[in-house]
Amino acid sequence: MVTTAFFTFFMLVGVPIGLCLCMAAAVYIWATGNTLLFASFPVQLFGGVDNYGLISIPLFVLIGEVMNGGGITRRIIDMTMAFVGAMKGGLAYVNLLANMFVSSILGSATAQVAIMAQMMVPEMEKKGYDKTFAAGLTAYAGMLGPIIPPSIMFVVYSVLAQVPVGDMLTAGMLPGILLTAIFCVVIALMGWFCYDYPRGDVMTLKQRFRIVLGALPTLSIPIIIVGSIMAGIANATEAAAVGVVAAVLVGRYWIGDLKFSDLPLMLLKAGIYSAVVLLLVAAAAVFSWVLVYGMVPQNVAAWVQTIASDPITFMLLVNVILLVIGTVIDGAPGLIMTVPILLPIATEVYGIDPIHFGVVVTVNLVLGFLSPPVGLCFFVASAVTGAKPGKMFIVTLPFFFASCVLLVLLSIFPILSTYFVR
Repeated sequence: MVTTAFFTFFMLVGVPIGLCLCMAAAVYIWATGNTLLFASFPVQLFGGVDNYGLISIPLFVLIGEVMNGGGITRRIIDMTMAFVGAMKGGLAYVNLLANMFVSSILGSATAQVAIMAQMMVPEMEKKGYDKTFAAGLTAYAGMLGPIIPPSIMFVVYSVLAQVPVGDMLTAGMLPGILLTAIFCVVIALMGWFCYDYPRGDVMTLKQRFRIVLGALPTLSIPIIIVGSIMAGIANATEAAAVGVVAAVLVGRYWIGDLKFSDLPLMLLKAGIYSAVVLLLVAAAAVFSWVLVYGMVPQNVAAWVQTIASDPITFMLLVNVILLVIGTVIDGAPGLIMTVPILLPIATEVYGIDPIHFGVVVTVNLVLGFLSPPVGLCFFVASAVTGAKPGKMFIVTLPFFFASCVLLVLLSIFPILSTYFVR
């Protein structure tokens, strides 16, 4: 109780979540009188990041920086415009499909929303779309970032759960495609019942061919990353390293927008963001160590078993708990706080596949990015576009319910998460 009280206090006064976890662990050691454990504190802290798979995080972040600075994102948007832009509501589909392609390179919801809102919302507003709807749609499309590989959250989970990073990334393929398809259905239904979407500009076959041909090399980046992992040619870290090289070559020599003088700033930005994530992972190792020492997972398991008698009931219970947690805590910290407690129960008590569990937990916490009172993706979209976060949530409620439907399906049918893994 003392540890929980201090942890809550640290969070309320605005202490970064990584430091909150470390300080809460120190308070527990002090409160229990086991001061000898302080000698192991640095070892546990270092052990949390002493993992080869974590090298992929700064590499994936760097790919995103290079892609954005090298004009690759713009080419991807133009390519999707050539395919579906002329349809009624075409720009809404373009927004979603472009996000799907970009998410296969970026891997971060907030970064993706910031980039895509900057590009898509003004374009949609100019063509007659409501700004609030356009910004809200971009925020929901950002959900695809942490689900379709590569995904920083999946890398963090794989380290916490001690499962192969490549398997975890591959597991996000089908859920990401399903989420994209469901969102397309929602756009169509909203156009049928709620909105009179404008039509996009019609392109000639020659114009479409030229745009697609110009954008084709940009597709080499996700193909290299995802294809090499799924084919077993490279692990996640090796694929990310080759992906960085591919992004630099495409941005510099094909598109021509990337300058080598821009790379130092890109490296700095990638390093800062990666440091924040890796601090969280290190803090998670200490926090998990303390939880196990205090037998917290065992006590929670005993309580859960009195409520959930089977795996499906347990997964639905976890979804409710995580939806509440995800409304106030970001994705990676949410993983770090919940996985050490819930994963042993899922695998040892209910026999749930750790990869299946990881996909459900990640999708659930990503949905928290779009749930009040925090709704981080809405705030990012608001900062870029000026739309009101509260109005965005109301206007795009159908996407929230559709996401919940997918979450239930993923919880009930493990094959949706493990189809490409097994």
